[in-house]
Amino acid sequence: TMVKINKLVSVARTTEVDTVSDRLIIEYNKNDWSSDSNMVSLFTELKNVSDRITAAINRIKAESTLEEKDELRDGIIKSINYLVMGNLYHPDNAIKEAAAAVNEVFENYGLRIISESYSTESSLIESLLLDFQNEALQPSIEAIPQLTELISNLRTVQTEFEEAKVAFENEKAAQGNEASATELKKEVLSVINNKIIVYLRAMVLVNEAVYGSFAQNTAQIIDDMNSIVRKRINNPPSPTEEEGEN
Repeated sequence: TMVKINKLVSVARTTEVDTVSDRLIIEYNKNDWSSDSNMVSLFTELKNVSDRITAAINRIKAESTLEEKDELRDGIIKSINYLVMGNLYHPDNAIKEAAAAVNEVFENYGLRIISESYSTESSLIESLLLDFQNEALQPSIEAIPQLTELISNLRTVQTEFEEAKVAFENEKAAQGNEASATELKKEVLSVINNKIIVYLRAMVLVNEAVYGSFAQNTAQIIDDMNSIVRKRINNPPSPTEEEGEN
């Protein structure tokens, strides 16, 4: 029976299209196609755009990690704000006075720092953490339940944010003015669907012995992904699971 090669559905996600291109390239590399210059040039083209889409996906991941870490540090700043504010009205005088002392320092920064740019917020947080290290302020910080832990969390997340920022800057620099993942997805789909599949369909008719098994494996790789995509579309996940996808 003749191999039927379906096209990869265009509603596949960027990451799914990338996965198919990677699998096809692995399959292609298992054999020596040097005698077929068309196959060689088609797969050289696929490899090129596949590498570019992988890089674009990494950039999206780096950026979403950066946003995640920024949201975490914003959350901790809010917690510190509300904890200190609340304790200004604590019935225990010692805690109330401790909160007033801490608030005098925190007031110089306040909630407004979370609406600053990434780098401004970073330098303000570093400055705030430095102020919180002041020896004279330690007894007051320790008198407020959970504040020491929050400050320590802020230190950790701020460091993680800086690391994520470096990773993102590196990804961005490595790519310069690279096309977006969405644009590259269209390119990969086009190479697979309009070039490779079209060529394989023709060559299987011409020479089943040489192209049959490769065509069969290609059809399988694409069918497997198409069924994953269809399942997802027919049973959409809850909105929270969709986050971070392009």
